[in-house]
Parts: sequence; C-alpha cells; structure tokens
Amino acid sequence: MKKPLVAVVGRPNVGKSTFFNKICGKRISIVDDTPGVTRDRIYADAEWCGYNFRMVDTGGLDSKSGDVFQGEIKEQADIAIDLADVIVFIVDGKTGLTQNDSEVGEYLRKSGKPVVLVVNKLDNFEVENSYEFYSLGLGEPYPISCEQSKGLGEVLDAIVANFNERNYLEEETGTIKIAIVGKPNVGKSSITNRVLGEDRVVVSDVAGTTRDAIETDFKCNGKKYTLIDTAGLRRQRGVEHESVEGYSVIRSMEAIKRADVVLIVMDASEPISEQDVRIAGYVHEEGKPSIVVMNKWDKVDKDGSTINAYTKELQNKLSFMDYFVPVFTSAVTGKRLLEVIEKVDYVYQNATRRITTGALNDLLASAILSNEPPYRNGRKLKIQYVTQVQVAPPTFVLFVNDATLMHFSYLRYLENRFRDAVDFKGTPIKFITRSKTDKKE
Repeated sequence: MKKPLVAVVGRPNVGKSTFFNKICGKRISIVDDTPGVTRDRIYADAEWCGYNFRMVDTGGLDSKSGDVFQGEIKEQADIAIDLADVIVFIVDGKTGLTQNDSEVGEYLRKSGKPVVLVVNKLDNFEVENSYEFYSLGLGEPYPISCEQSKGLGEVLDAIVANFNERNYLEEETGTIKIAIVGKPNVGKSSITNRVLGEDRVVVSDVAGTTRDAIETDFKCNGKKYTLIDTAGLRRQRGVEHESVEGYSVIRSMEAIKRADVVLIVMDASEPISEQDVRIAGYVHEEGKPSIVVMNKWDKVDKDGSTINAYTKELQNKLSFMDYFVPVFTSAVTGKRLLEVIEKVDYVYQNATRRITTGALNDLLASAILSNEPPYRNGRKLKIQYVTQVQVAPPTFVLFVNDATLMHFSYLRYLENRFRDAVDFKGTPIKFITRSKTDKKE
C-alpha cells in the first residue's frame, strides 16, 4: 500500500521540526553507529487513528528581495509540494501574520493541494491569535502549542481527513521497479538510456542534470520492469556534519522506498567516497535488495586482478552490507549492462524467497549445535523455534525464553549461518527476537 506523504512547510523558526518530531514520536535527526552511514533524516513514518503515512520536514521559506521563492528555495519548495498529498503550513501565532506568510499562502493556494493551516506557539492557547490567519484563504487555522503538545490531535484529524484511499492502492504487480541512485555525474542517466535503447533522459556532464525521478516502463526477455532515474545525491555544503543534502534527496528517497531493487551506481574511475558509502547506507537501511554498479569501467586501466582488487575495496567500504552484488560495467560501451538486468532478477528472487518453517528450524538446530547461545547475567538464552514472517526483505522471528538475553553478536552468527545455507545474496535479512510473553500477546 502506498503511504500518503505529508509535507511540513513554513518560514524559519515557526516550529516545523518540533512539530515533525512530536508527530513522529521521536527526534528524527539521528546518527547511526554503523560506520559510514551517518545521515540526517528528513523522512519519518507516522500513524494516527489507523492511518499510516510518511512526513517530510522542509527548510524555512524565507523572503528575500521581496520574493520568497528565489532560486534553490523555489526548486526545493516545488519538489516537496509536488510530491505531497497533504501540506501542513505552519505559522507563528506569537509573531502574527507576516508578508512572508501571505506569499507562501498564495503559492500553496495555487498548488491545488489540500493544506492544513497550523498556528503554532500559542502556549496559553490564545485562540484569538489565530483569527487573523483566516485572511490567507486556506480555511480554518488550527491553534496549537508544539512545545506543550496542545491541539495536535485536531491537526492530525484534519490531515487524515484529506487522505483519499483510492490514491493509495497497491501498485501494479508483476512489474519489478528498479531505482537508480548515486552521486551526481556517475552515469545514472547514461545507464538508463543504454538499457532503454533510446535517449529517454537528458544526459549531461554537468552534475545534477536530472531533477526529478523519471519513470520508464520497459520489457526485457519477456519480463516487465519500471526504471526510475533519480537526481544525484550530493553532500550538503557549509555544514560540519556531512549529511546528505536535504532537498536533493526527496525524490530519490521516494524512489528507494518504492523500488523492488536499487542500483547503487558508483564511478569506477574514481576512489569510493564517503558519499558513495552513505548512499549505500540509505538503501541498506530501507531493507532493499541492491546491486552495486561500478560504471565507467572503460576508463579503468585493468589487468587480471583488477576486478578482485575493486571487489575487496568494496567489501572494506561496504562491510555493513557484505551481501552486496557488484557489476562492473560501462554505459558508454554497453559492456555487462545486460548482466545488470540479470542480477536484478537474481537479487529480487532472493529478496522474495520463502523458507519453510521445517527447513528453518533444521537450520537453526544445526547452528545451535555448532555454537550454543551464550549466557548473559548468569542466564542462558534458549531459542525455541524460528519462522519467516515476511519477504522483501526476508524477515525471521526467533521465539526465545527471554529476548533480553539475545546478544547482537549471536544474531550476527545466525545470519551468517542462514546465508551460508540459503542464497540471500543482494538482499538484507532481518531477525526479530520475541520472548514467550511477546508470543502470547
């Protein structure tokens, strides 16, 4: 089921991020302890009254030179608003209505998208301070205090009231959706054009040519695919923490979430960068099967051991996703491009593989016999049985006497044993540990 997307917009310092974090139930900007996967999230999942949706936080829309939508700001706003199913427009009830608010409001009216107008910072719930915002022509303003969590329920009711369930039906089955992601200028569009056999996407040596996620359906060997070419993910400049640039990732992140398989494209003629690793981390975190496409292989001076050397370097850099499948190719010459599609089928098959409960428990018993679960705080972990509950990615539930006794190192051991016995190359696999009390619930 496709989840509705809710964009939070407004000028700086009106409380957008506070609202975003309150609704999503946690602070979203986090640092992962996996090396190379540091990121600032702009997306988070949320739920209200049985409705599941995604929220995207945006930067402040600040009026400059009499025009709030100048240059990059306009581009960023356009992308967020274009993608959103519902827009939450936050204004400051303490400051009151500003010219900037009026400009943003006019722009949102022209978008034709449903808008929920939220008046924040009414800590004493001075409802009368929200009345002047009726003049924006965006309907009823909802007074809230994000800091004190006042009025949030009414805002959420208004948001979900705008969801049209017919728009969120399951997408067509039988078609494998392939997202192509990577830094700017690594050859994503060239790969797209070569695979499609025609110039469906403008190709340029100027980094960042592709602004939108462009989808194209095609067939290969009788099978249906959708290829999604995305904008280059570049590192944000001018900040100390090396986060992925916020607005260039919006469409790319949407493509990753919707994809069945992701092609992580890197430039083989350059060293593997931290940004390459960070992008792979996004894909890994989303639980998507993937292929690491080392493009521009024609520019590499090669001998008999070159591929092995590059593979070892990838294994070192991508140690957190050591299941990766590499393909060394060239969009210019077309070398091994057909192999990319073959690998798509291969990793998709692995990601959707189901193992019978009997076979899983035989495998579990063998793993325990070779290496018994450890003791923790004087107590021994006992694993009763395992079952598979999901595919894409394959997800397994281990029923144990006490889930707190499970150590991550033993889970890692079990994952390695499962991978040794079953072909899960190209896809992450997940383990969930449940104690007896969890099972009864």
